[in-house]
Amino acid sequence: MTIKKFSGKTKEEAIEAAKKELGSQVVIMNIKEQKQGGIMGLFKAPIYEVTAAIEENDHSFPPVQKSAPSTSGNHFEAVADEAISLKPETPSKTTSSVSNVNEADLKSAFREIGEMVEKSEKESAIDLYAKPAKKTTSLDTTTYVKSEEETKTFVSFSDMNTKAKEPIVQPKSSPSQAVQTPSMNNKEQLNFLKMLYNILMDNEVDERYVNQILDDLGNVISSGSSLDYLISNVYQKMVLKFGKPNVITLSEKKPKIVFVIGPTGVGKTTTIAKIASKFKIEHKKNVAFITTDTYRIAAADQLNVYANILSSPVSIVYDINDFNTEVEKYKDMDLVLVDTAGFSHKNQVQKDDLKKLLSTVSDEYEKEIFLVLSATTKYHDLKEIVDTYKNFTSFKIIFTKLDETISYGNLLNMKLYTNADLSYVTTGQTVPDDIEVIDSQKIVKQLLGGH
Repeated sequence: MTIKKFSGKTKEEAIEAAKKELGSQVVIMNIKEQKQGGIMGLFKAPIYEVTAAIEENDHSFPPVQKSAPSTSGNHFEAVADEAISLKPETPSKTTSSVSNVNEADLKSAFREIGEMVEKSEKESAIDLYAKPAKKTTSLDTTTYVKSEEETKTFVSFSDMNTKAKEPIVQPKSSPSQAVQTPSMNNKEQLNFLKMLYNILMDNEVDERYVNQILDDLGNVISSGSSLDYLISNVYQKMVLKFGKPNVITLSEKKPKIVFVIGPTGVGKTTTIAKIASKFKIEHKKNVAFITTDTYRIAAADQLNVYANILSSPVSIVYDINDFNTEVEKYKDMDLVLVDTAGFSHKNQVQKDDLKKLLSTVSDEYEKEIFLVLSATTKYHDLKEIVDTYKNFTSFKIIFTKLDETISYGNLLNMKLYTNADLSYVTTGQTVPDDIEVIDSQKIVKQLLGGH
C-alpha cells in the first residue's frame, strides 16, 4: 500500500493531484486545512493537505516520508498516515535481537506506536457530531472496502497454535535499547507471525480475518524486513481496515430523520439520549424524538425523561401509517431521532413492522439508519443479528458497552463481515459523556497491545 500527501490551494486541487499520481481508485483518507505560518501568513489563504492511499497488487507497503504533525485547524485522522518508526530515545522492551522477542514485548511495541500517534494528534481531533454537510470537512466519496474474498493463508496457523505458545528466550540486553532491528531470518519471521496470530485470536478476531491480515504481510515479510518495520506495517494496515467513521451529518434540508435500530438490551434509547444531548447542548441544534417502541413497558417513559431534560418534543407512534404525520410536526427541527422497538432477530412479525416503518418515510425527508450492537455479544450471534437487518436495509454501526469488555475483536469482525461504516461507540451509562466517534487508532492499539 502506498500512502502519500498532496497539497493544493483548494480541496479539489489537492484531491485532483492525488488522483493524477495514484489513479482514480485512490482512497482519500484525510483532508486538513493548513494555515500558512509566520506574520505575513496571517493574511494568506490557507492551503489544503490531502492524505491519499492506494493498495498495491503486490501487497507491498513502501514507507512514507514523515512530516511534522500539524496543530493548526481541526482534522480527522482515519489512518496512521505518516511512517511510524520507534525513535532511538524511546524506551522499549524489544531489543535488537529479534529472536529474543516474545508476545509481551510485541504488545509493548504496538502500544508505543499507538501512544506516539495519539501524542502527535492530541490537539487536532475534529468534532464529527453536528456540522451541516455543506460546511463539514469535504471528504472524497471514494470508499475503502475490503473485499470478502476466500481466505488465502500465508501459512497454516491453526496447527501451530499450541506450538506458538511455547516460551521464547527473554531478552538479555537493556530494556532501554532502541528498536532498530536487522532483517529477520525465516525462523524469526515465523515466530513473529505466530505471535501476531495469538494476539489477534486472544482478542477474538475471527480466524478468517486473522489469516487475511497475515496473508497481507506475505510479500513484506518475505523481503526480509526488520521487526520495527513490520510492527508499523501491521498497525497502519489495521487502522486502514476500519476506514473512516460515518456519523450523523445535518444538512440545510430539514429535518434529518435518524432511525436507531437493533436488538433488545443493547442500549438504543440511552444512545439516542447521548446523541441528542451532543446536538442540543453542544451544537445548539433543535432536536425532537419519536418512539415507535410500543412493545416494551415504560419505553416511552424513559424517552420522555430525556426529552424533558433537554426541553425537546417527543411523539409516540402507535400506527406506522401515522409516522409521516408526526414527522411533519417537526419540519422546523434540525434532527429527529427515532427510537425503534428492539426485538429478537428471530421475531418475524416485529421484523416486518420495522421494514414497513423504514419504507414508510416520505421521500421529502433525508434519513439515516444506525444499527446498535453490543461489543459484549458473541460473534456468532452478531452475525445472525446483522444478517437479519441487512436483508431489508443498509445501515451504519454503533457499538455500545465497550467499557464492559477487553476484547475488541468484534469491532473489526463486524466491519469486515458487513462492509458497513462504523460511527460511534459508547463507554458507559452517563448521558451525554459516554459516547464518542469511533477512533480506529485507539481500537487498533487495544487489539494489538492491550491496555
